[in-house]
Amino acid sequence: MGSQHITQIVPTLPPAVNGLGDFALGLAHRLQADFGLITDFVIGDPQWQGEAELEGFTVKAILERSRAGLVAQLGNDPVLLHYEGYGYAKRGFPWWLWQGLAHWHRRSQCRWVTMFHEVYAYDHGPPWSSSFWLAPGQRYLASRLIQGSDRALTSRNQYARLLRQLRQRHTTPIYTLPVYSTVGEPGSLKPLGDRPPRLIVFGHPNSRRLVYQRDYRALAHACQVLQIRELYDIGIPTGISLPPLPGVKMTIMGVIPAVEISQLMSEAMAGFISFIPPQYLGKSTVYAAYCAHGLLPILAHRGREITDGLYPDLHYWSALTDTRISLPTAQYIADRAHRWYGSHTLSRHSQTLAYLLTR
Repeated sequence: MGSQHITQIVPTLPPAVNGLGDFALGLAHRLQADFGLITDFVIGDPQWQGEAELEGFTVKAILERSRAGLVAQLGNDPVLLHYEGYGYAKRGFPWWLWQGLAHWHRRSQCRWVTMFHEVYAYDHGPPWSSSFWLAPGQRYLASRLIQGSDRALTSRNQYARLLRQLRQRHTTPIYTLPVYSTVGEPGSLKPLGDRPPRLIVFGHPNSRRLVYQRDYRALAHACQVLQIRELYDIGIPTGISLPPLPGVKMTIMGVIPAVEISQLMSEAMAGFISFIPPQYLGKSTVYAAYCAHGLLPILAHRGREITDGLYPDLHYWSALTDTRISLPTAQYIADRAHRWYGSHTLSRHSQTLAYLLTR
């Protein structure tokens, strides 16, 4: 396949710290290396401040969040939209995004693929919560996007089911692929017994605050039963003082390059997650990173459902149990999680999206 340009629409890119931007950037490198597909990025935030070229790719931010503002930045190349409503609008209802893409699609007749990182706030709160009132509009917008797209990709089977309902009489093909690790995929892994007794806490500052506040007892229990001696906190600063853990040296790394994160994970035994229930692990790049690096994934949730091929005590361990976990059992879970990850690596994402965009 010769070189061909595509457009990836994203909420933001570095220097802003954003997991979805990292996801799209890693994908851009692999699409170019494997298939000669060269990404031109369009950012849906008029306030974004960065260079016009990032890691060899052209970058343009829309001047305003409107139909005209988006159409002005789109050419005659296939489009990959990375969709999460709150990334493009404060209340998760970027109607301008649908208007711009629908107008461009009619005019250009080029392929439009949407990757639904979110669908809408279907799991909303009680009537006094904002998500309860915003959900209908978000649902309607998601239905227009899936009906307008030529093809769609999402990270969870539950999202795929929602999208099949929303597409109604339309026949938009919908594919499911859990996310890949945005901080690397080591070619070889050390057994847990050959690694230092180290635990990683990685991700968004809100989720890491939950680790040290709401789920402190679960974290302490995990460190005790695994005989952890080092904890590395990685990501945007949480803004809180980390509570001490008996016998554990705690190191705050802040924002560091992906290659350094990968190195720390390759030399750790376990990774801790607070923010996400087991049924959402397929969309978590943090969980994907732990799996890719052969860590024991530890959750502060009790797993009940079997979702996206993930089983409690087979692909993750809950620190909310009073039971201990042996090193052989931890290794077994880490191996199963790594094997599960092997079906949706960055290479698999590249192959799938090259197909969806060009065939």
